[in-house]
This record gives sequence, structure tokens and C-alpha cells, in this order.
Amino acid sequence: MPTIAKGYAATDASKPLAPVTFERRDPNPDDVVIEIKFCGVCHSDIHQARNEWKNAVYPMVPGHEIAGVVSGVGANVTKFKVGDRVGVGCFVDSCIGCANRDVDNEHYMPGLVQTYNSVEADGKTATQGGYSDSIVVKEGYVLSIPDNLPLDASAPLLCAGITLYSPLAYWKAGPGKKVAIVGMGGLGHMGVKVGAAMGADITVLSQTLSKKEDGLKLGAKEYYATSDASTFEKLAGTFDLIICTAGVAIDWNAYLGLLKVNGSMVIVGAPEHAIPVHAFSLIPGRKSLSGSMIGSIKETQEMLDFCGKHNIVSEIETINIQQVNEAYERVLKSDVRYRFVIDMATLAA
Repeated sequence: MPTIAKGYAATDASKPLAPVTFERRDPNPDDVVIEIKFCGVCHSDIHQARNEWKNAVYPMVPGHEIAGVVSGVGANVTKFKVGDRVGVGCFVDSCIGCANRDVDNEHYMPGLVQTYNSVEADGKTATQGGYSDSIVVKEGYVLSIPDNLPLDASAPLLCAGITLYSPLAYWKAGPGKKVAIVGMGGLGHMGVKVGAAMGADITVLSQTLSKKEDGLKLGAKEYYATSDASTFEKLAGTFDLIICTAGVAIDWNAYLGLLKVNGSMVIVGAPEHAIPVHAFSLIPGRKSLSGSMIGSIKETQEMLDFCGKHNIVSEIETINIQQVNEAYERVLKSDVRYRFVIDMATLAA
């Protein structure tokens, strides 16, 4: 029989999230049942709940930074047992309709089933996310969280962590590489931590110097204010890699001027408007402007293992589920250092 779950859901783009009960599907032999302990709040949750991407289906239980404990396993499950510490990220199935699962690029392939606001492989069952007390997920999309990492601060690794780890790994950040992280927020601070642990020389480029002390403490070697025009003169031709976490308009041509020959600028934030780039910001230095989105399950597990080895977690503020609407407004004001995480035990309050 399907399980009745509790959670918080968006029921309309203009209404606050509110308590809801809903059905979780009956577990299949290859499924893992997870008791959710914590769930991170991602800016994309706000976009989805408020239908800012024009694809919302209601009622919607957001949340794709899920950390919890296995409470049940199907008969065919071999990787997990009851009591294991696990996570669920941005998708719960992939490569639907493909002949074979692409374990390295599945997050870029057609047929990705998102953790919420999506439809499962049966084509009819709505997926619902982590602002809830439980979830049922196929074994191949469940991740192991290292024992030395606290569950609450590990939750944001499932989105913010992999979103920064993936481009840092793909563009080979490491010793001898100069890397700039644009923005010192929920995504950016993870880029600082992960990039520094990879051995890269990390610089933060932020609007102001208000978070400079944090940035240096988390592993950055340099920290500059982009509101100061001299920053772009001083750092011209400096970086091998720039990762842009900003979701607002910036002077893209000015940032491209900070790259070395053969340097790359990678977008992981999602600005609302089109990106205006002059051809001669790229051509003379054989520079590239690219994008990157989360990571495969394989790479996400690699990221979690890396974070376990280096004791990396997100900097968090833990909230009760009843505070989620207030948290949304604070995210929009950048009033969090650096990621909200919901304690799902408060659902019982």
C-alpha cells in the first residue's frame, strides 16, 4: 500500500507553502525508502514554487537537497540497508527511453526525472520532493553520505556542492591553476571550499567586500570587490577558470577580460536575461564561455566521497519547516550565510 507522507507544498504561484499530506508510491523491489531528516532550500525551489520557469504543476512539494536514513529496502536492493545514511539530489531517474543509461552524462540526456515537479517513468505519477518526512527512490539514484559528515550540513552538497564540484573537476582545477568564483553565496562558498581542497589558487569576485573574512577563512587566497572598476584592470588576464554563480546581470565582456589565453568562463547561475557577449571578448585569447549543470549520480557520489575525505560541508542555518516561507524571502534578499536547511523533525510540531 502507498505510504501517506507529510510535507509542505506550493498549491499556487502566489500562495505561501502550506502543510499537506500526500501518497508516496508503493516501493518496488529495486526501491529504497528514506526517512528524510534534513532538506536544503535551493533558489530553484523558489523559482519552481512560484512558477517563474513557467512549468509548475501543483500541488508541488519542493526540495532536492535531501539527507536522511534508510527505513526500508526492496528485495532486489544490494547497496543499502536499513539505517544507512543517504542522500537524494536533483533527479530520481534518468535516460528514460534510452537503450542504455549514460552514467557520465545522464543529467544532460533526455528523460531526466527531477526529484519534484516532474513525472516518473510511468508517465503519470508526479514526483514530490524533500520538504517531507519520507521519499521512495530507485536504488541507483540514492547516494551514500560519508559517516564523518553531519547530515544537516551535508544536505546542500546534493545540489550546491555538485553544481560547483562538477565544473571544477571537468576543467581540472588543481595545483597551479588560478580560479575565480563569481559570487559568495550558497553556490559560491561551496566553490571556494571545494576548489581550495583541490589545490587551486582561489579568488572570490563579489560585489562588495562584506564577506571577505568568510571567503578567506573558507579557503580563498584573494578577495576583490567587482564594484571597484580597478579590480578589472588589476586582474586582467589572470585566471585559467572563472565560475560564475551570479543569477543577475553582469558585464560579461569585462569578466571575460580576466581570463588567460585558453581560459574558460563557466556559468552555473541562471540570469533571467540573455547574455550579451562581444565576439572579440573571446577570439583574441581563444577563450570559451560555457555552462554546467549539477552532475551525474556517479559524479555526485565522487563529490560526496571527496567532501568526506576533506571534511567539507555547507555553511548552514537550520530552520523549522514552519519558517520556510520566511526563508524564501530571506534567500531573495541574500540574507543567509550560506544555505538554509530544514529540520524535518519539525513537521511533527
